[in-house]
Amino acid sequence: MRYAIRRKDRALTEEEAVSILEKGVYGVLSTAGEDGLPYGVPLSYVYWEGSIYFHCALQGRKIENMAARPQVSFCVVDGVRAVYEGNFSTNYESALVEGVAERIDDAQERKKALFLLADKYLPAYREHAPAYIDKLLPVTGVYRIRPLIVSGKARRPKKS
Repeated sequence: MRYAIRRKDRALTEEEAVSILEKGVYGVLSTAGEDGLPYGVPLSYVYWEGSIYFHCALQGRKIENMAARPQVSFCVVDGVRAVYEGNFSTNYESALVEGVAERIDDAQERKKALFLLADKYLPAYREHAPAYIDKLLPVTGVYRIRPLIVSGKARRPKKS
């Protein structure tokens, strides 16, 4: 079931939501375990070729949750600023992805995703990334979220 956004005046196009995913710094991955309990965890990510990639340990709660229930949501919020315009409010823009998470086993795809992550967060050190990735590849999990629904919402500054 797809839920309608309550504040339609704040809805973004899918293209605007993708732009937020492309420029975002961190996101929150939400999963649910076999027991149905929700679990949200912030993480670094890269948006590449229509999917979200992230790295993690080989074990842990999010890994167990994704194995039990691969359906996840991923949220990125940017441009947050509290404002007073006769009332208290917040300007922001956000993107929400509903999709399916899957572990990446292909070594080349894993290396590419890890290189893109390194390049996104530490571009000045990109020449060091390949050796570091090769060293840690055996103990690093790489996951992809294939989006099924991409949506966005924003409250932007009022034009003067």
